[in-house]
Amino acid sequence: MVWDALYSSAFESVRGRIGGVGKVLLAYNTNIDAIKYLDGNDLERRVEAVGKDEVLHYADELPRRIENVGQLLGSILWSIKHGKAAELFVESCSTRFYMKGWGWEELRMGGQVGIMANLLGGVYSVPVIAHVPQLSRLQASLFKDGPIYVPKAGDGKLRLVHPRDFAGDEENCIHYIYEFPRGFGVFDFEAPRENRFIGSADDYNPNVVMRPEFHEHFEEIAEKAELGIISGLQTLTGKNYREPFEELVRHLEILNAREVPVHLEFAFTQDETVRRALVDVLGHFHSVGLNEVELASIMEVMGEKGLAGKLLADDPVDPIAVTEAMLRLAERTGVKRIHFHTYGYYLALTDYKGDFVRDALLFAALAAAAKAKLGDVRSIDDVVKAMDVPVNEKAKTVEKRLTGEYGMKNGIAEIDGYQLSFTPTRIVARPKSTVGIGDTISSSAFVGEFALH
Repeated sequence: MVWDALYSSAFESVRGRIGGVGKVLLAYNTNIDAIKYLDGNDLERRVEAVGKDEVLHYADELPRRIENVGQLLGSILWSIKHGKAAELFVESCSTRFYMKGWGWEELRMGGQVGIMANLLGGVYSVPVIAHVPQLSRLQASLFKDGPIYVPKAGDGKLRLVHPRDFAGDEENCIHYIYEFPRGFGVFDFEAPRENRFIGSADDYNPNVVMRPEFHEHFEEIAEKAELGIISGLQTLTGKNYREPFEELVRHLEILNAREVPVHLEFAFTQDETVRRALVDVLGHFHSVGLNEVELASIMEVMGEKGLAGKLLADDPVDPIAVTEAMLRLAERTGVKRIHFHTYGYYLALTDYKGDFVRDALLFAALAAAAKAKLGDVRSIDDVVKAMDVPVNEKAKTVEKRLTGEYGMKNGIAEIDGYQLSFTPTRIVARPKSTVGIGDTISSSAFVGEFALH
């Protein structure tokens, strides 16, 4: 098969070159994930105890924030019903106490920054500088060995140290993650695919509280970086976004002045004001990564409601609608690279050309399959263990449509001066976990692309 050969070649190319990538700056969200694997009978009992009618209302329409246990349970049902991930801030102390009492099966590194730091630094040995809002002993213990650094200021100097050597003991920032497999049944709902719901129970990440080192020494931090990945803006609201955005723009201006390419890892952002603000600043970024729900939410605030609807209408997602949406976004903002990832295939629209864009997507797809298959990728050589995972059969239809519409060949086409790159993914039938797979995809593709180029 042509895709098996392309996958193998891409992996060998990236593995041979990724060691040459310089330091990657990662900001702003890191937390501890408390993983709970849902049990249908237990969940039904909990819903009945709160009141089924009240809870089911939120299975149809997510609340903006979680203010009671009914909203928490209803939001979990929404994710199960739609098979889609969602993350909401838990405002209520009593609901946080309820989640703590419900418990968890395991604690893991969480937050996009934390997950990417452990992958890039702990697996690929790419040096990273991570922003950790609260560096507790538990948080520090979850970082892997490897070239993972946090800035530490003292005596007027800035040093980069491994988180375990930070010698601080700040607060724990815990996010509760409720996972379910494909086919998971509760009441009349059956999950069309595996996914999770996340309840954020910390006050630092949702408000994008930045460390003093990043306020006072960012110029010096930026001098050490060759690439940047920004994430964690999704829980901001119209009430609290202005100050973090002012600091974000300051950071981007400093990085742009040094010609450091920066990727924005988008996540579903409930607040329309924040989404509009993200569109306005997107031109400061080299790259953005998103899925169909996130791309549709951006199209909505750009006034493209019809296109937004097309993005959510079909499974697999209509690749022609995706391409049209990416073109609109690129033309509106000037962002040079848009990486779209969905269940079954990835697309990248770039204002530059080369096989390396597609090959980086292939490497990312293999890394994502390895994470789904193994649960934890311990070395870059683990990534190749996903070569026996089958390529998604449904992606053949997607590839056929792209070939018919744009004349795509071996996953590459040219459209309106842009290059469109396509990759079918490898689907693990029963993944060990879905948490962190999106972050694995985006960081592997972005850093892999620069390793190859």
